[in-house]
Amino acid sequence: MPVGGSAQVKDPATGDAVYIVQPKSGQYCAFSAVCTHSGCAVDAPKDGRLYCPCHGSRFDAATGAVVNGPAVKPLPKYAVTKDGDQLTLGPQQS
Repeated sequence: MPVGGSAQVKDPATGDAVYIVQPKSGQYCAFSAVCTHSGCAVDAPKDGRLYCPCHGSRFDAATGAVVNGPAVKPLPKYAVTKDGDQLTLGPQQS
């Protein structure tokens, strides 16, 4: 996965879509693809942002933080571990 790129996987517990992103070389993080405003699916990260097409919320692709609303809560974050060339999605973090 290139820097700025992403991969969509599923949360094994819920089946919800999750984006794993690499915002900086060697830094991997993952966020729920379900908007915290009304539950719509956010689009894949582009230009460092995740965009919700339903109501226009934008989230930072490196932190999951709200960039602009109407969402007020960040996207839920997941642990990601790297072993060799394999990335593994961990549990959702609180």
